[in-house]
Amino acid sequence: MNGIMTSVPRAQTRSEYSCIDVLVSRFCFLLDIINKTARMALKSSLFPGSTGACSSHRISVCFFAMFLLGFSVAQTQKERLYVNITDINLLVDKTLLFQVIQVGEFNTSLTVAAQIQHPDIVQFSPPVIEIPGSADPNTTAIFTYDVSAYGKSPGHSEVTFNVTPSGIVNLQSVFLRVTVMYSYHIYIISYIMGWIYFVAWSISFYLQIYINFKRKSVVGLNFDFLALNIMGFTMYSLFNCGLYFSEVIQGQYFSRHPRSHNPIQLNDVFFSLHACFATLVTITQCFIYEREDQRVSNVGRSILGAFSGVVIVTASLGAANKIEWLDFLYYCSYIKLCITLIKYVPQAYMNFKRKSTVGWSIGNIFLDFTGGFLSILQMTLNAYNYNDWISFFGDATKFGLGAFSLAFDIFFMLQHYVFYRLDKEFMIVDSSDEGSTMTGSADSSEYFLIKTWHADEKKYDLEAKS
Repeated sequence: MNGIMTSVPRAQTRSEYSCIDVLVSRFCFLLDIINKTARMALKSSLFPGSTGACSSHRISVCFFAMFLLGFSVAQTQKERLYVNITDINLLVDKTLLFQVIQVGEFNTSLTVAAQIQHPDIVQFSPPVIEIPGSADPNTTAIFTYDVSAYGKSPGHSEVTFNVTPSGIVNLQSVFLRVTVMYSYHIYIISYIMGWIYFVAWSISFYLQIYINFKRKSVVGLNFDFLALNIMGFTMYSLFNCGLYFSEVIQGQYFSRHPRSHNPIQLNDVFFSLHACFATLVTITQCFIYEREDQRVSNVGRSILGAFSGVVIVTASLGAANKIEWLDFLYYCSYIKLCITLIKYVPQAYMNFKRKSTVGWSIGNIFLDFTGGFLSILQMTLNAYNYNDWISFFGDATKFGLGAFSLAFDIFFMLQHYVFYRLDKEFMIVDSSDEGSTMTGSADSSEYFLIKTWHADEKKYDLEAKS
């Protein structure tokens, strides 16, 4: 049978209970007591003996008992049948055992059938579970049914359950997510790559901060790039924090995607907030260090104004309950995507106009390239491991943004090491010193005497030409 087990119901003793089963059992026992108490209170309040009428106190007890009765029935109904695991990861041609847990007996026999989204990816043995009924149901008994999941081919599949006859047990919230893969080693390598590019992207911010601190200048760093960056990461932080911390927004998300994970993890929240912090530190340096006449351009201000208008309008619609707050966060994420596409353009044009990359951290570009390359490589490994090339090529946004960032990183490297590699940093020379030397320009056709240090190494013509 290749390790495939059949379903065998068995009543568990207390020593066999898992922690969850014990809690569920005690919870159901408590609800049973509340249920009986509520019924007694309801009966005594409706039939108060010879008085023939209910006092206000008894009426209150009546309504309270009805509330407890409804609450206990709802809670017991909710936990009558569930699975002990919701996510299954297994290899091709391997099996994994999970359990369907029954809390309390039923007064009729039930048939539980697995509805597999992609039967060519995974199969269950047995595919159908027969639950016998009882003439005198025990509401606290716990039974387990062993089911074996067999991985047929790599991929992802969702599994729901159908109960016959219907209306006795609600299994709308009971489902499984099954992932079948070729290799656990590739899974581990992919996981490690995710943390490596997370660290690379996080450190990359500080190389630019260090260069600014060392030069005591931000000349050469484009202010449009910084302005777009801070807005992009602010939008990204709003999206991550809202979906990670807000129960209301999480409820809206799961109502649209009932069988999905929360796509935002704690490292996503940390990265976005950290990126905002590092960008704000860089912006603060712009007010402290020499910047000459640099400022945010009119084009940059127009773009930021348009994005700000979208944020204000969508936030107002959310406050007026015209759209859900989840939709507002989606608009924030779209703004982040747009900014990622355009934020490198001002810096690349500034380098071209100055014919220099002085003041722009090439180390930042190397780390950004490393993170982007590992991100795309991780997507490739996952696509192979899960045979999920549709998500690789179908997620054009993620793949396109990664490829676009890599293309700009390569262009910045060409600017630094090929196009403008002859640029030199000019030495500070005091004109009063004897033996002051002449410093050559990049094309070696003119010579200029540097009298005063300027952070962007501009070449001032002091009429000292040869």
